[in-house]
Amino acid sequence: MRFPNMNFHTHTTYCDGKETAEQMVQAAIAKGFTRLGFSGHGFNDFRPEDQEVWCMRPEDVPKYQTEVRALAEKYQDKIEILCGVEQDACSTALTEGFDYVIGSVHYVEKNGMYYCVDESPEVLEQGIREGFGGDVYALTKRFFEIEAEVVSRTNATFIGHFDLVTKFNEGSRYFDPMDKRYRTAALSAMDALLETGRPFEINTGGMYRGLRTEPYPSLQLLRDLKERRGKILLSSDSHDGASLGFRFAEVAQAAKEIGFGSVLVLKKDGWEEFKLL
Repeated sequence: MRFPNMNFHTHTTYCDGKETAEQMVQAAIAKGFTRLGFSGHGFNDFRPEDQEVWCMRPEDVPKYQTEVRALAEKYQDKIEILCGVEQDACSTALTEGFDYVIGSVHYVEKNGMYYCVDESPEVLEQGIREGFGGDVYALTKRFFEIEAEVVSRTNATFIGHFDLVTKFNEGSRYFDPMDKRYRTAALSAMDALLETGRPFEINTGGMYRGLRTEPYPSLQLLRDLKERRGKILLSSDSHDGASLGFRFAEVAQAAKEIGFGSVLVLKKDGWEEFKLL
């Protein structure tokens, strides 16, 4: 299976990654990558305490940008490096000075409270209980309402883990992803985002962590996306070098079987198409 050895969703110790930026570059080179994009979590100005957990500190953003640019120069003969940011839809922090922006939803907001959907099952359950009166479909509806606005809120270059709300839902633990209430909300968000022309990443991060047997978006949602002529790229949402390109051959094959003939890869001046053969 032919697929691109490139990843544009990559975290480091500047946020919640496990390895330094240079360690990630070296791991990518060792795996034969030709391009690597860094995407540190932008500062969550709506929840400043998150900088102690998984976001870049505002004062560290210039350091991050400077280091990534320096690594791009140092390793220019071996790999092309881009400097991006992953911006949460609820954040209004600036995204200047980056090559690209990943637009993501990690929280559902309700009455001024922010409930994280991907921190842990316990935190998700708390959000369902306290924010939505125990109605999990009300939470997923709100998640996709925010998802529908992720491009307008972040000016995203591409859309990150579209259905992240399913992170802890393997085996339909909390809800049925084929339930009409869930499907209606998800497809409404998908249709809104398709109008922006932005591609969706196929993200294997949950698979690497052993939490999911399918990527984000799910295979069913990928079928829906193909029917709507959406565009895709491959992403491993890497927080360590070992996860770079995780199961790309498998998900590329699945995408091809669904009907996608190509994936997109990012360049500093835009997108180019990579044929799946």
